[in-house]
Amino acid sequence: MTSQTIEQGLINATSAYEKEYGLAKNDPTLFWGEQAEKVDWFEPPKTILQNDEHGIERWFPDGVLNTCWLALDHHCENGRGDQTALIYDSPVTETKRSYSYEELCEQVSKVAGMLAERGVAKGDRVVIYMPMIPEAAMAMLACARIGAIHSVVFGGFAPSELAVRIEDAEPKAIITASCGIEINKILPYKPLVDKAIMDSRWKPETVVVVQREQCIAELNPDRDIDWHTHIAKAQPHACVPVLSTDPLYILYTSGTTGKPKGVVRDNGGHAVAMKYSMGAIYDMPQDGVFWAASDVGWVVGHSYIVYGPLIHGCTSILYEGKPVRTPDSGAFWRVCEEYKVDVLFSAPTAFRAIKKEDSDAQLLAQYDLSNLKTIYMAGERLDPPTLDWVTSKTDKPVIDHWWQTETGWAIASNPLGIEKMAVKAGSSTKPVPGYQVEVLNEIGDTLPPNQQGFVALKRPLPPGCLPTVWRNHDRFESGYLSQCPGYYVSGDGGYLDDDGYLFIMGRIDDVINVAGHRLSTGEMEEIVGGHPAVAECAVVGIHDDLKGQLPLGLVVLKDGAKVSDGELKDELVGKVRNEIGAVACFKQALVVDRLPKTRSGKILRRVIRQIADGEQYTVPSTIDDPGSLQEIEQALTESES
Repeated sequence: MTSQTIEQGLINATSAYEKEYGLAKNDPTLFWGEQAEKVDWFEPPKTILQNDEHGIERWFPDGVLNTCWLALDHHCENGRGDQTALIYDSPVTETKRSYSYEELCEQVSKVAGMLAERGVAKGDRVVIYMPMIPEAAMAMLACARIGAIHSVVFGGFAPSELAVRIEDAEPKAIITASCGIEINKILPYKPLVDKAIMDSRWKPETVVVVQREQCIAELNPDRDIDWHTHIAKAQPHACVPVLSTDPLYILYTSGTTGKPKGVVRDNGGHAVAMKYSMGAIYDMPQDGVFWAASDVGWVVGHSYIVYGPLIHGCTSILYEGKPVRTPDSGAFWRVCEEYKVDVLFSAPTAFRAIKKEDSDAQLLAQYDLSNLKTIYMAGERLDPPTLDWVTSKTDKPVIDHWWQTETGWAIASNPLGIEKMAVKAGSSTKPVPGYQVEVLNEIGDTLPPNQQGFVALKRPLPPGCLPTVWRNHDRFESGYLSQCPGYYVSGDGGYLDDDGYLFIMGRIDDVINVAGHRLSTGEMEEIVGGHPAVAECAVVGIHDDLKGQLPLGLVVLKDGAKVSDGELKDELVGKVRNEIGAVACFKQALVVDRLPKTRSGKILRRVIRQIADGEQYTVPSTIDDPGSLQEIEQALTESES
């Protein structure tokens, strides 16, 4: 038997996943060069991978393309213009609307023309502050069409948060709507936008407003324009060629300093990653129906409501509603039946809410889910009880996969388009081809299986991951790359087991995950500590069955402060709500005499969190006053009673 025969036998013995993962690891330029050929470039790249002036890997640097072309025009040019591209389903307004690829392309080209007429050009920024309406997706695609860089801000954020993003992105225009619509509540957006602009040092030249009949906004004649009026007379705009390395969008994510980080996504690497992931991870047919039940304000909405499904040629669903009470906890199952959804993707918190209101799944039984192939979850750890409940009640495969705003697509998953693997509760399965996941200790040494440490990605990172932080490359280097040279440190802790399955155990910084929303406890501490009666405070994330985590505030009052505990709690809750928004879910603030600290003055937040969650904890040897821990336990016990 020749060595070539032996080698071929070994290759045949390996699994499909091992073959693909091995190729991506051992020859990434060959692997990603082949994936890039599946994208319709204006000028295909001759160079697959090259480091930039900062030594950061950049994919397909000499390739020229347009992301909007890939998402819309490409399909129209190839005879698929009549296929449904986007379905808008809004139980809060009782509205439904479908757009074919041809119709969506026509609308987007006019939005692009409207922006161009207002002076928005390639490289300019546009902030999008929108509810879940079709115009939000159109605005994103229109920016991509003319080479402008969009930055979508979740509509639930307070004016102060919006103002920070306006100052950092310096947009030429803002696109918003007159209001958002929640369950039995209308939230006017325009006053929030006006206040944010007033508070910001940067002033956009134009504000485009989509007027909704539920709340008509007052327009500033010197700055504001009506979306519908100007679209009606706008001239269609062609796709503008951009380099692969030109930014497609900026998406802000909470940072441990309280100042949000502007994650930059490039055009070429993102397009290749989206196309690859739709097949390899989600196993989606081109004519399938994909539903990411998220919001366009989050990375899931960018990747898998707008760009991924449309680049792949699927039908995507844009849903303006909740998993419960719009009108009931059968809402998700109704959408899956009505539109014959192939893949459903949402956060575990959505399914916990459904379980809470329909624990026996009586409403689920009313719907035909025969077309639904798979349910995916991400955004926070999928706890085993939720996995068991959804699996048993739906009789569908439930796939937990782990990724971040920074990466833009899954780092670890059960890659159904390559090979279906066994599910392990609590694990996001194995690294996706292109990602080399290792678990490191504090000094950067690789840890053996089953030992927890820092979850890190060996460079080069695959296409689609962030190459920098907007206008602050030093923060990108210090926040992600400097701790362990040669690695991107994810900020999450976890371990790999003996089979190579990845288990993510939680954040290693002070960013907490509330219903899939990453929020900075440091920022909350700054707000709470600003109360005139508060001497010092700590905010930690504690376990919640529904939302994953909720913030708990512990405050020490100034001597002589005259305020009741109840009054103080109400004021602190109001302050956090006004300055961050309702998404913070800050509702619990306890007054204590002292906070547990080390001798150097560091607050023992991890121990506080363990006490609040009822976990076993070890009193650190560096603690200054062990009695402070008993006081925390007593305060928590009294609050529960």
